[in-house]
Amino acid sequence: MRDYKWLHEYCLNRFGSAAELEAHLPVPKTPAQLRKISDDRYLSTLALRVFRAGLKHSLVDAKWPAFEEVFFKFDPEKVVLMGAEHLERLMQDARIIRHLGKLKSVPRNAQFILDVAKEQGSFGELIAEWPVTDIVGLWKYLAKHGHQLGGLSAPRFLRMIGKDTFVPSYDVVAALNAQEIIDKVPTSLRDLATVQNAFNQWHAESGRPMCQISMMLAYTVNH
Repeated sequence: MRDYKWLHEYCLNRFGSAAELEAHLPVPKTPAQLRKISDDRYLSTLALRVFRAGLKHSLVDAKWPAFEEVFFKFDPEKVVLMGAEHLERLMQDARIIRHLGKLKSVPRNAQFILDVAKEQGSFGELIAEWPVTDIVGLWKYLAKHGHQLGGLSAPRFLRMIGKDTFVPSYDVVAALNAQEIIDKVPTSLRDLATVQNAFNQWHAESGRPMCQISMMLAYTVNH
C-alpha cells in the first residue's frame, strides 16, 4: 500500500494547486455541531437516505416537503405512533413516494432514534462520540439497529449529516483495488477491517478527515 504522500501528490497534479484541491474536498462537522442537530433532523435525513436508495435523488428531494408534512416534521415522538392503518392511508397520497416497505421504515427508525436518545441523551451524542477510526463499526451498528440501512446507506447517511466517514463507492473501491488493499467490494468483516486500517493509516499520516481521503482516492480513478 502506498503512503499518503503519493495520494496527495497525485491530487495536486490533477487540480494544479493546493487551493483548488481543497475547494473540491468535503469538510465534516465537528462533534459539537453533530450534537446540536436535533433528533427530528436525524430522522428526516435517515428517511431521506432510505427513500433516495435506488431512485433519482432530485425526484425524492422535490417531494421531501410533502414528506415533512405527512410525517409531522419527523418528530420521533409523533412518528413512532403511526400504525399500519396510517401508513396504508399514506399509500394513497400522490404527493409522496408510495413504497410501503420504505414508509414502514420511518416509524421503526423513529423508535431506534428514541431508544438511542434514552440511553445517550440524544441521537447526536452517539454520532458525535463514535470514533472515526472505527467508522465501519458505526455502519454496522446503524445497519443492525436501524431499518433499511444496509449496503452503502449507512455511510451515505453519515456523509449527509456531516459525520466524518469514508464511503466505499465504485470509484473508491476501484482505487483500493488498484492499491491491492482489497480485490472486491468490501462486505465481509475481514475486508471492512482491512479498508478501515488503510484509512486509519492515511488519516494518521495526513491528519486529514476520512471523507477527504475518500474523495481523494475517488479522484485517482474518476476522470
